Amino acid sequence: MPTPIYLDYAATTPVDARVIQCMVAHMSVDGDFGNPASRSHAFGWQAEEAVEAARVQIAEAINADPREIIWTSGATESDNLALKGAAFGASRRHLITSSIEHKAILDCCGFLQQQGFEVTYLPPDAWGRTSSEQVREALRDDTLMVSIMHVNNELGTVNDLRSIGEVCRANGVLFHTDAAQGFGKLPVDVEAMCIDLLSLSAHKIYGPKGIGALYVRRSQGLQLAPQMHGGGHEMGMRSGTLPAQQIVGLGAAAELMIEHMDAERAHLAELRQRFLSHLGQIPDSVVHTHPEDHIPGIVNVGIAGVDGETLLLALSGLAVSSGSACTSASVEPSHVLRGLGIADDLAHASLRFSFGRFTVAADVDAAGQQLATIVGRLRGS
Repeated sequence: MPTPIYLDYAATTPVDARVIQCMVAHMSVDGDFGNPASRSHAFGWQAEEAVEAARVQIAEAINADPREIIWTSGATESDNLALKGAAFGASRRHLITSSIEHKAILDCCGFLQQQGFEVTYLPPDAWGRTSSEQVREALRDDTLMVSIMHVNNELGTVNDLRSIGEVCRANGVLFHTDAAQGFGKLPVDVEAMCIDLLSLSAHKIYGPKGIGALYVRRSQGLQLAPQMHGGGHEMGMRSGTLPAQQIVGLGAAAELMIEHMDAERAHLAELRQRFLSHLGQIPDSVVHTHPEDHIPGIVNVGIAGVDGETLLLALSGLAVSSGSACTSASVEPSHVLRGLGIADDLAHASLRFSFGRFTVAADVDAAGQQLATIVGRLRGS
């Protein structure tokens, strides 16, 4: 059976060979394999030096201080640490988020509600955007934090973080963003955007799975309540032996993304336009992603008049998704598409196509042709 064409880069990316090369140097007996917390010998010093160099790489990518970067296992843990860590011990008991955030945010908010916090869930506009005006109107005297994602993982639609951050800063409210899909693909400046907490993950940017980071603004005096207790690593906010090889991989992947951001965006924009041309040949196909406020690598499209599960199974030559990889086991329609007011039958028949660094024009053409053929067959035309 031939290997399917991989068009699910929003779910995860393959690790870049240049990143692997950096990681291998910190894994074997001939490399810097030591525990970064071992302060009594050279093996530990070398590992710690590599970890701190990667911390600088991440900080430079978002215009932060390296001391503001906390290593985690990925964006989900970063989201948990940001929301729960800020909430526990806080006197304010109200949070604001959107109804179409990643489940890592929504489930955290649900947990905090069980602990007596109140959460306001803002409805998105028809394209999945949350506005600063919505945030302003939802603020209360007891609002602790606003958490709005940078790029929606199912739609690819982008939120205006700067305007939201300015509202939060002007009202003395913490601003957190899950930037897992935006980091490395769009410019992020935590100072200019008034961001206090930012989550990111390596496996979305051609780095290894199992490593991420949380930016925590020092000037706010934030000391998050740790969600993992142990040796007091990461300034007391996240205990656990640091996986130096993965951290080095995240740093290298981030540096490559920033260095080649403009070229990669241009490459993905060309692929996107090529794919949209194919979609134009399929009657009653609807693009759910905003035509302008988007990252070019994600296109969410609904195909009216077909059964979604049958369509996905028939597209055996393509690796695509019907929503977030974190919720793909669910038979319910995407909560994101439902949040846009899309009917269940169309939501069920919607697919996310996501392109990446190693996608070529021939992949997009083959995907477009296969989609058109199968939709025609399912419709009996």
